[in-house]
Amino acid sequence: MDKTDPPKEHKDIPGRSLIDIVFSWSLRDVLNKDLYKSQVKVIPDKFNSTKAYLNSFILPLIEETHADLLSSVTTVQNAPSLQILSFEPSKDHNSPKNLTYDLRFEMGDFEKSKGSYEPSAGDLLALTGIRPKCIEDLNRLKNPYLIAYVIQVYSDNPLRLLILSSKPLMVEENKENRKVSLFVVFLTNMITNIRIWKTLNSNPEEANMNVIKEILQPSPADGENCTRCLYERSCGTSPSCSRTIVESFGLNDSQEATVLTCIGDSSCHHQNTVRLVWGPPGTGKTKTIGVLLFALLRMKCRTVTCAPTNTAVLQVASRLMSFVSASAKYHTYGLGDIVLFGNRARMKIDGNDELLDIFLDNRVDILSKCFCPLSGWKVSLRSMIDLIEDPVGLYYRYLESRKKSDKKEDDYNIKDKVIIRDQEKEEENVHNFERKSNNKTKVKQVASHKEKDVQEAETCDDDPLTCIEFVKKTFNSISQQLRFCIVNLCTHLPTRCISLQMAKNMMRALDMLTSLEILSHGGEFLQKDQYNSEYEIKVDDLKKLSLSREEFLQLLKSFPQSFLEDIPDFGVNIKDFCLANACLLFCTASGSSKLHGPGGFDLLVIDEAAQLKECESTIPLQLPGLHHAILIGDERQLSAMVQSKIAEKAEFGRSLFERLALLGHKKHLLNTQYRMHPSISLFPNKEFYNKQILDAPTVKNKSYMKQLLQGNMYGPYSFINISCGKEQADKARSLKNMVEVAVVCEIVASLFKEFTCKRQKFSVGVISPYKAQVYAIEEKFEKKYDRSADSDFSISVRSVDGFQGSEEDVIIISTVRSNGNGSVGFLSNRQRANVALTRARYCCWILGNEATLLKSGSVWRKLVIDAKERKCFYNADEDKRLAKAMTTALIELEQFEILLNMNFPMFKDATWKVCFSDGFWSSVAGIKNTQTINQLLTLLEKLSSGWRLMPNKMTRYVLDSSSAFLELYPVNDLLKLLWTVDIIKENSHYIQVLKLWDILPLQDVPKLAEYLDSLFVNYTVDKINRCKYRSLERGLVVPMKWPVNHSGVVRSIGYEADSAQLLSETFAALGIVDGSIPTATTSNQRLKYSREEILALQHSPLSLNSPVDTGKVEASSELEKLLVGRQLRC
Repeated sequence: MDKTDPPKEHKDIPGRSLIDIVFSWSLRDVLNKDLYKSQVKVIPDKFNSTKAYLNSFILPLIEETHADLLSSVTTVQNAPSLQILSFEPSKDHNSPKNLTYDLRFEMGDFEKSKGSYEPSAGDLLALTGIRPKCIEDLNRLKNPYLIAYVIQVYSDNPLRLLILSSKPLMVEENKENRKVSLFVVFLTNMITNIRIWKTLNSNPEEANMNVIKEILQPSPADGENCTRCLYERSCGTSPSCSRTIVESFGLNDSQEATVLTCIGDSSCHHQNTVRLVWGPPGTGKTKTIGVLLFALLRMKCRTVTCAPTNTAVLQVASRLMSFVSASAKYHTYGLGDIVLFGNRARMKIDGNDELLDIFLDNRVDILSKCFCPLSGWKVSLRSMIDLIEDPVGLYYRYLESRKKSDKKEDDYNIKDKVIIRDQEKEEENVHNFERKSNNKTKVKQVASHKEKDVQEAETCDDDPLTCIEFVKKTFNSISQQLRFCIVNLCTHLPTRCISLQMAKNMMRALDMLTSLEILSHGGEFLQKDQYNSEYEIKVDDLKKLSLSREEFLQLLKSFPQSFLEDIPDFGVNIKDFCLANACLLFCTASGSSKLHGPGGFDLLVIDEAAQLKECESTIPLQLPGLHHAILIGDERQLSAMVQSKIAEKAEFGRSLFERLALLGHKKHLLNTQYRMHPSISLFPNKEFYNKQILDAPTVKNKSYMKQLLQGNMYGPYSFINISCGKEQADKARSLKNMVEVAVVCEIVASLFKEFTCKRQKFSVGVISPYKAQVYAIEEKFEKKYDRSADSDFSISVRSVDGFQGSEEDVIIISTVRSNGNGSVGFLSNRQRANVALTRARYCCWILGNEATLLKSGSVWRKLVIDAKERKCFYNADEDKRLAKAMTTALIELEQFEILLNMNFPMFKDATWKVCFSDGFWSSVAGIKNTQTINQLLTLLEKLSSGWRLMPNKMTRYVLDSSSAFLELYPVNDLLKLLWTVDIIKENSHYIQVLKLWDILPLQDVPKLAEYLDSLFVNYTVDKINRCKYRSLERGLVVPMKWPVNHSGVVRSIGYEADSAQLLSETFAALGIVDGSIPTATTSNQRLKYSREEILALQHSPLSLNSPVDTGKVEASSELEKLLVGRQLRC
């Protein structure tokens, strides 16, 4: 069968024709990445008809679905898999066309499965005989490749799924006559693609194509204001208070002009329009949308607002709610005109009370309780009126019912007898109600509880309540439910069903109800003398109701007993009612498919429109009655993600916003940014927006400058060069750079330390284009910092794609790439770079390899050059903490060659030059404990600065033949660092250096000492002595140096050599200051010493190893005083 020839749509399963195409693929087809390569064509820029327009997306959509499945199959070993408890054909099973089955699982199995998978409609599953460990396990001899589509999920226990299978399910029995196990494996979810598929295959004659016709062949002239509307406004025939509303929000000129233009579109009946609003980073796009929607709400304009993701939808809805709450005229009245709907779990709506007030599922739950025929508004209102009007009559019936021995009360008396128990249960339900999966089931449950209460009441032998007790308990019980209904009806009913005056009266009744409750608790509702022991009621006294009670009664009687006479109390009709009567609706673009029913819309607003695939935007663009669409976005930021490279080349990921912008469609630019410090916005503005964006006065204010860490490197904007990094691929072929990870961790640790000192609240974001880098950083941060967004020190680590639309106080960008050929892969994408560089408010610090980025020829080359020109370029090793962190990372990676080639970053500015033996690196490579490595580096850092142990704490190992000294310093309780002072030639001088030989346990030192003895025996006496020379400056040992012409350092000389001449030359070397070489003595006097003194000097250390905190240079003789004189540092 041709892969593109879909069967007819099944009437009960949406998108059945696309599902059947997927079912038609063999495993070989799935693994063939070029299956549709020859069929997919590039989506054109213009179209001749709506049919051609919709058809242009069909093959790319099939290819993208194929790529999604291919990606899932190739990583099937990581997918969650569950064992089927049982299965059976469903009632609609019809072989071979409709292979539907009911599958049952144990609920606990889902908790044990990999990841956090919860089944949902639209899931595509593989059915296998074993838990797959490789692709081949999906197509075994006895269990050929079989997949299924989840039609519905039932929240039963055991969990039940209704699936459509690609082949009949058959389970063989083994030799023991036991059924072989069957598993389901989650592959992907098709729900969004199916919704797109349905829209693309809609009948152009039946669907609303008003807006789509305007985008087939757009021109630069499109987007201009309607001339007829302009004329009507100029003539004053269309007065509006919208300008007053908009002006009250303090928008800038570009924002205000955009909002007013969009409002004008919403009221235009002369033409269909598509408006583009261009919102670069930080330009107040969300506020602009919020103000627009607030004005449309006041105008009662039916508007759908959608976005590609739940996050973007919630962000806009939250901004609107902040405006609505701040301007609410009467409590929460009017929120019924706003509806937010979608997947509750994915939206993470619980806990956000403000958004819960407009969330559809929550609203349906509450209104279902308010309209419950057994305990809702109607019953509560009638019961309260009866109690206020005739409390004695109710009490009398209560008593009469108890006197009847045969307990055959009529239905009305039964209701009175159990009213207290019933209302107490309803009160509990009001405060603790849970989401109902089936309202009819709930009715049965309530009825069951009532029947049980009646039985309990009939068998109750307790003494009857007194009149006061009866009235108080009855009043309190009814008032709780009445209060619940009043508050929630005012909140959740659309204003079409409840007027403002009605809401005010109901809230007034609520206040009066509270007053009467106080009277009731005080015992003044009824007095004790109003009845006698024979229950003779003094009716006259009881009828003397207070004015407040009479007023309350009249108010209650003025309320309608039902607000929704035209719909049933239960079922999905309440949900449809809420959607049909709302003014503003919020959902994802995919979720807007649920609005393709009765009832029309005036306006569509799409936020983050440049991130929405054009084919997906056709879902909301075909909403019934729609004439106008407003697309808000920025095509210079990231576009939609596309799995298939074939579909990507066909422009499948391109948005409608981007296509219209490319064709010259007019865009309304928001031209003032309020997010970034000017130092941060400078490069993106120049590189991506042609300097069209202005910095708001707030960000240019001096108070916006935040110096969170000391040093110029940590100003508002900097590029931090990490030349020693090494990029490496993980199993999924994503890249990471552990040296950059170490630097990120060190910077964040410094920020956290600063936070703990000053308790200054700020947020930190770490961005990397590679998932492997994100995972590596998150692994280092695990349990170190509070990751919650509301923490005073919050930290977020995400990919560039995950950060679009977000912002943080500090952003650290890890570019990862570090290679010799300048390869940067998709890092070169300008849209990705733009997003990463525009997320920060106060500080943006970019980590990268200067050489690699300069060779890339991408936007990153320009960034490095710009940073250098602006003097914002720094080498990471300029910060000693970062140098140490990089060294630790390189040691852990065993990149010793890199360390040596770069002269060890942490020793770059050290007093002593440090040299290493091969044995040292071999021992270091064997250390796997990061704490031990850090202890070693701390010790080396101190040694290279000139620090030495106090004499009483030093351990020396003496080599017999050479009489040289091997120093042993403790790294920790187990390991010792073995080192000596050595002499090397550098330029025109011989200088003292530290030579690190090894890191060993104490018991292994003799072997190394024996080896070193064989090396030191070749040293001349003069060289050994120069190794032992010590010079102190401010309590620290500094290296000494001599001119190269001191040949005695390298030539083999004995004790018979002219040591006096050599010593004279040494004195001259010791007098070097600032590069000048004076004479041997400053007083032009010859120094004369005996041969014995000189030889003794050669065989002894040339300083007294005085404590390092004295800051003084001490010597035991005049000779030593001269030898440890003024020196140059290495």
